[in-house]
Parts: sequence; structure tokens; C-alpha cells
Amino acid sequence: MRSFALGLILSAVAMPCLAQTILKSEPLALAPYEVVFVQDASCPAGKVLKVTGAIRGLHRRKTCVSLTSAQASLATAIP
Repeated sequence: MRSFALGLILSAVAMPCLAQTILKSEPLALAPYEVVFVQDASCPAGKVLKVTGAIRGLHRRKTCVSLTSAQASLATAIP
């Protein structure tokens, strides 16, 4: 019974992680290695800015990605 309850709790926690929201502006505070998607004018049409947080002293990694490839990579990363 405990394993069933644990599995139910883990599946409830994992499901919201599959949905990604697209922000209108880049957040000021971003945890190291946290990824957010930003709708930015610097990227061409059909692409969004993928911002990855960095540890103190390093710059954030910013790349333009198509949303479908980003969703596919997120889906394969989560078991």
C-alpha cells in the first residue's frame, strides 16, 4: 500500500514538470542550471529564447530554440 501511495504522489509531482510556460521577460533571479523559455524579439519567428541559469561569476547561457525540439528534449529527460 505504501508503494502505491508513493507512486501516486510521485506521478502527481512529475506531471506539472512536463508543461513549460513561456515568459514574456527574462527573470532577474534564476537558480543555477534552471531553464526558462522567454518570448523574445531577438529570436526569429517560431523560436523562443532558452535561458539556463549559471553559478555565481558565470554568464547565463542563452540560445534560440524551436519550441517543439525543446519539448521533445524535456520529455526524454524526465523518466
